[in-house]
Amino acid sequence: MPMNKGDFVLVNYTVKVKDTDEIVDTTIEDIAKKGNIYQKDKIYEPLLLILGEGQLFKKVEEEIMLMQPGEKKTIELKPEDAFGQRDPAKVKIISAKELTSRGITPKPGIRVETDEGIAIVRSVGGGRVVIDLNHPLAGKTLVYEVDVVKKIEDLKDKVLSLIHRRIPSIDISKFTVEINEERIRIIIPEDAYLLEGLQYMKRGIVNDVQRFIKDVSKVEFIEVYEVKQKETTT
Repeated sequence: MPMNKGDFVLVNYTVKVKDTDEIVDTTIEDIAKKGNIYQKDKIYEPLLLILGEGQLFKKVEEEIMLMQPGEKKTIELKPEDAFGQRDPAKVKIISAKELTSRGITPKPGIRVETDEGIAIVRSVGGGRVVIDLNHPLAGKTLVYEVDVVKKIEDLKDKVLSLIHRRIPSIDISKFTVEINEERIRIIIPEDAYLLEGLQYMKRGIVNDVQRFIKDVSKVEFIEVYEVKQKETTT
């Protein structure tokens, strides 16, 4: 049976530029290293995809809805289905002083922040800088190689997957989820107590539960601290 909007699925994918076979994104560590796009701080694992949420391009999600767990598919996206066609009007000339006054030395290939968004410096000369506000993949046909690893059916597993999406650095097996009618209780492991931004992560989990899990009226977070007793001497 085809999958539906709101279904939880884990997918691996690799994205390439059709004309050059350049790898531009992947969830698989070995492929990232092979394509020279490996990021040391990134966690490489199947992506939690909630169908219809818009995490991936619409056409990719539509094709995934027609797949089954364990199935692989190659999906081709024309520019209009991906980052759009290149717009010559987004290639502009600015004064080099606009960048140097902000402590930026303009060099071809670097990305700079402008009032209109992130731009790539294309050339520098004569006190002028040519910047390109087009997305680097604008005008490119992309190829997605998609593998549907698993469809998540169990309610507790869905909650755990939402937790992992917000707190990926902590082993998900260390979290405990208890579901009692309309209440979800999440016991947070001690490893997570000192994570920077933990309160924002918890708020994100609550928002996700509100969006994607039906009939839940309360989410509780429990932190348990062990109190070590001092030894008494006689």
